[in-house]
Amino acid sequence: MEVFWTHGYDGASMTRLTAAMGIASPSLYSCFGSKEGLFRQAVELYGSTVGAPAQRALEEAPTAYEGIRAMLRANIVTFTDPDQPPGCMVVLAAAAGSARNEEVSAFVTERRQAVRELFLQRLSRGVAAGDVPATANLDALAALFTTVLHGLAIQARDGSSREELHAIIESAMLSAPTADR
Repeated sequence: MEVFWTHGYDGASMTRLTAAMGIASPSLYSCFGSKEGLFRQAVELYGSTVGAPAQRALEEAPTAYEGIRAMLRANIVTFTDPDQPPGCMVVLAAAAGSARNEEVSAFVTERRQAVRELFLQRLSRGVAAGDVPATANLDALAALFTTVLHGLAIQARDGSSREELHAIIESAMLSAPTADR
């Protein structure tokens, strides 16, 4: 997972992958079928482990905007953790060159779109609860927060501090329309 996270799909050579796993190439192919199969499993592992706290933060907050803020903040913790590669594996895998493999590119795009759908669902629940105005353009808001999340990953990869990333989140949250209570 960390090899793909650090180097992207294309930058994760078989030599790097097998060295990180402590196995030979035939064993990798025997276990995963292909480099793409290994990558898909690494992305699933990333989502179920590294991404889990952020998703919980989104779902468990009392309001939609508190959930979005909490999710973005949880991702900052991950993106800037000095014990792991900076940024987001899923966002940066394509930026690091996976577009050369159409299947991998489509897979990563699908995963990124799933995050947008999570934002959209949480915003919809916010409308139902009355903390997001019914007149809000939920698709645009989901796209905005997805863009912010992806930008945070890139900024973290480029060395931005947690404080700088928190300021970006707070600026983005200012654009969220509030409901009259």
